[in-house]
Amino acid sequence: MDKVPLECGRAWVEIDLDALSYNIKKIRSIIPEKCEIMAIVKANAYGHGVERVSVRLVEDGIKTFAVATVNEGIQLRRYVPDGEILVLGYTQPQDAWCLHDYKLAQLIVDGAHAKALNNTGLKIHVHVAIDTGMHRLGIEPGNFEEIESVYNHKNLIVDATATHLSSPDSLDEDDMIFTNEQMKKFYDVVQKLKDKGYDVGKLHAQSSYGIYNYPKIECDYVRPGITMFGVKSQNDDTIVKTELRPVLSLKAVIAQVRWIEAGESVSYGRLFTAKTPVKLATVCIGYADGLPRQMTGKTGQCIVKGKKVPILGRICMDMIMLDVTDIEDVEAGDIATIIGKEGNEIIHCEDVAEASGTITNDLLSGLSRRLPRIYK
Repeated sequence: MDKVPLECGRAWVEIDLDALSYNIKKIRSIIPEKCEIMAIVKANAYGHGVERVSVRLVEDGIKTFAVATVNEGIQLRRYVPDGEILVLGYTQPQDAWCLHDYKLAQLIVDGAHAKALNNTGLKIHVHVAIDTGMHRLGIEPGNFEEIESVYNHKNLIVDATATHLSSPDSLDEDDMIFTNEQMKKFYDVVQKLKDKGYDVGKLHAQSSYGIYNYPKIECDYVRPGITMFGVKSQNDDTIVKTELRPVLSLKAVIAQVRWIEAGESVSYGRLFTAKTPVKLATVCIGYADGLPRQMTGKTGQCIVKGKKVPILGRICMDMIMLDVTDIEDVEAGDIATIIGKEGNEIIHCEDVAEASGTITNDLLSGLSRRLPRIYK
């Protein structure tokens, strides 16, 4: 029986930092030579632990990072004392001092946001967001005077100009046409600004799927997030085929093994009723740990003793039940692998996400902080 690390207790996440370094090398092999990586480490580095992940990324030569919130930026600054950090989400003007004091750059969401930050009197580094079709944040190309106004604020130091692609993951012809139109709109705005004498700074547009499906886009940065961690958002095809290594595994301890008779049910709501005797293993992980409750009654599986076994009944807050009827020597204290490789079997993060009706970004960033992170 594998020994459970003392710090793990009931359930834990294992992080392979060497796999992270390998993936960074692979990403660098895809993008143009002069293009740099802006590592997206928001949401606790997609659940992988921002401290150890960001320190390793610095060791791998990454100098530019991005987060979602100013608080995430402040936390990241502890581990990245010298690198550039961009806040991708909205920061209220009254919190502009945080941007200034912690040397964080801010994505400008619109002209009013730029004006308010400028009026604080603080010198703030910014990236200007051009909304080419995502319609989330940024200024639309048709509002060029509003875009131009950002570059005229004396207290805003424009380091970069950016856009965000809405459908880079899709190889549908209409979506690809739309993505190419987004980039044309972006470059048109950039050229118009240059023609008027503005310094647009560095350019960036591609997130993970932009790297996979539009690797030849000429920008100064790419913004990999989920792809750094060796997974795609879902099981789908991409133009660039590259073998990445999953960084994360999810494991938990079996607390009890018992037999139930035909006609007996399992878990809340009696969703599963045994038709024949079933050997049942109760595992110490549940939806409070981030295992999606939506996987209940679907095709969810775990690996026990090198064999895939199904999850039975409704997923509980802290526990799940498995059908281990075909495993002879399973006992309390054994380990169940929810995501990862054991023996000749593997459960991909994409498979768990698919069984839960979601994407890996959602699944991984939702892994609870009560799960210890164990770094290999």
